[in-house]
Amino acid sequence: MTKRITIEDVAKEAGVSKGTVSAVLNGKNTVKPRTRERILEVMKDLNFRPRGMARNLKNGSEDRSIGLIIKDINYPFYTSIATGVREYAYNKGYQVVITSSENDHDCEKRVTHLFSTKDIKGAIIAPIVEGAAEIEHLFKLKMINYPFVLLEEVRGIQANAVVIDNLKAVRQAVKYLIDAGHRRIVHFAGPPQSSHTQERIEGFRYAFSETTLAFSRDMVVSIGSRYEDSYRNTMLYFKDKPRDQYPTAIVCFNDQQALAVLTALKELNIHVPEEISIIGNDDIYYAKLYPVPLTTIHAPLHEIGMRAAEILLRNIESPILLPPERVLLQTDLVVRESTRALLS
Repeated sequence: MTKRITIEDVAKEAGVSKGTVSAVLNGKNTVKPRTRERILEVMKDLNFRPRGMARNLKNGSEDRSIGLIIKDINYPFYTSIATGVREYAYNKGYQVVITSSENDHDCEKRVTHLFSTKDIKGAIIAPIVEGAAEIEHLFKLKMINYPFVLLEEVRGIQANAVVIDNLKAVRQAVKYLIDAGHRRIVHFAGPPQSSHTQERIEGFRYAFSETTLAFSRDMVVSIGSRYEDSYRNTMLYFKDKPRDQYPTAIVCFNDQQALAVLTALKELNIHVPEEISIIGNDDIYYAKLYPVPLTTIHAPLHEIGMRAAEILLRNIESPILLPPERVLLQTDLVVRESTRALLS
């Protein structure tokens, strides 16, 4: 069996005390930068992975757990992914600790630190992206060889990721609308820094490049992804806009945003799909139960969770550091009652 690398091994190789290594692991500012860099380099060379304070179970077997950090515990998108993670992990003898950052970046940082310093052997993370300066905690996980898988790619960091083909998905949705006779189509985009947002905007733009229709920047409107923000910004978008300038179709960032848009349009006495067609994204389980059953892009959420767990456990159980994996999953357009073809 491969010998487990310990803090003592790292301290000996780096020529420092165990306390100094522990201070680096715990993110304390008491270690000089050059010493910190040396310790992190040794950790990488030795493939050191922190071990927490967990004890063996009464039956003598090791308590094996992984973590899942989601963004919004109330959004079924993450519930479906969590089900996939748990199913795969449970079949391999792992328990899953699930927590939500509730879209709070500091909370995400605290939880990643907690997972990496306790005996949570790896993590699947739906990251909150607020610019390159805000992903230091993810770099730290890489530096200490802590296994993790992202559910959204983060610019500037090479890491395991399981993602969907957002560009192709939105491109397919827009093509469906254009083929159905729509010409005034807008995209209600999500958080600007999100790679999902940028990929979906690119897919929207690309769909127009394949037609004779012109794309303009005002066809992309950033309204956020959470219900409250999306509702408020939809009301603002339509405020004082003449009816003859309404779009005939809206492609939404996700299904949660789409519900907010449907609610706002109902209050504005704008009928769906008679006046405006709506397409969502994710196909969460209650999208078919919306006031108007939602045409949406079906993402394989359960499979996302299964594949992420598979990659994570492979990295946890490998005696050597593995190269990052990227899994790209495809989507399908599910047509329901929130869209209609325009009469020619």
